[in-house]
Amino acid sequence: MEKPIFFELIDKYIAGKATAQEQSLLEEYYKRLSEDTSSSLSSEQEQALQQLMLQNIRLKMNEAISTTPVRHISYFTRYIAAAAVILAFLSIGTYFYLKPTRPTAAQLSAIKSDVAPGTNKAILTLANGSQITLNNAQNGNLAQQGATTIHKAGSGLISYLIGDNSNQQTETGNKTPEYNTITTPRGGEYKIILPDGTQVWLNAASSIRFPVAFSGNERNVETTGEVYFEVTKDKHKPFTVTTGKQTITVLGTHFNVMAYPEEAHIVTTLLEGSVEITDGTNTKFLRPHQQAISGEDIIVTDANEDEAVNWKNGITSFSDADIKTIMRMVSRWYDVDVEYQGQPSSRLFTGSISRKSNLSELLRILTLTHIRFTLEGKRLIVK
Repeated sequence: MEKPIFFELIDKYIAGKATAQEQSLLEEYYKRLSEDTSSSLSSEQEQALQQLMLQNIRLKMNEAISTTPVRHISYFTRYIAAAAVILAFLSIGTYFYLKPTRPTAAQLSAIKSDVAPGTNKAILTLANGSQITLNNAQNGNLAQQGATTIHKAGSGLISYLIGDNSNQQTETGNKTPEYNTITTPRGGEYKIILPDGTQVWLNAASSIRFPVAFSGNERNVETTGEVYFEVTKDKHKPFTVTTGKQTITVLGTHFNVMAYPEEAHIVTTLLEGSVEITDGTNTKFLRPHQQAISGEDIIVTDANEDEAVNWKNGITSFSDADIKTIMRMVSRWYDVDVEYQGQPSSRLFTGSISRKSNLSELLRILTLTHIRFTLEGKRLIVK
């Protein structure tokens, strides 16, 4: 089959516009490719085919899968859907697309149970130490902290509504600031609006500690885990985020900070505005579309913004990640304990999957790369 015709058929197939004859032709051609020991495509054609699948399958199949009625799906269609979910595995490259390895019955049978994805859930700890499970709390006013009312909207959004006399109470210095903490467990995420209007998204296994009313000339919060901020601008009150040994200072901006203790570095990604980052020894400034990686030093690089904030937008994504990095993300979002049998693969992967997907969907795709899993309740064994 000539390249232009082949690519045109793939486009039509993915778009659901191919005729029955064209579907049969393409599936037969694909079957021959997968059974042959050598590809009939040149390296240029293979690269073009990979790019086509990356661009078209990723964008089109996820929606098609969720809206298509239940019906018999051929192996070719199932494979394309798999590629849509997990994208290109860099360690396997184009070969993964042209010659997929069908998971064995034993590999699939090992994934007997399933784990649902995370949901909106968090614990609010008030200034007096009492706690409210936010996902179980009824909508409306939840508590009163000084002159600040904590309100839960129908969407689950938590807002801190300041009364008229809150500034007077806090700025006189006669009242000790009251602090609240919101914590998400593994398998949880949550969005809140701070007293100054700043919007905050908490990823799984994360927390934020903040005053119920910002007083003085600063707005200080403390975080753990991964948090995305859209900071309300106030040139008279800098907004500072302390996470571990790092402090981020902004006036008004959009940024993400990832500081899980199990990860090797603190990663701060700036989307809008500007930030100053210090770790007590080093100080760096970020411009939009840059990223700071903090360890022994602070290294500033160009940022992959989509990858950094995809979690907030309902997507788990990773780029050039080894299997242990992926499994740490899995552990946090699906609330599972991961164990390894033997030496974990050193291959690197790039991919994405909806955060609404059950764990089994991701695992079945990863079995195509010769990584085996056993899922027993909340225990995930990687082989």
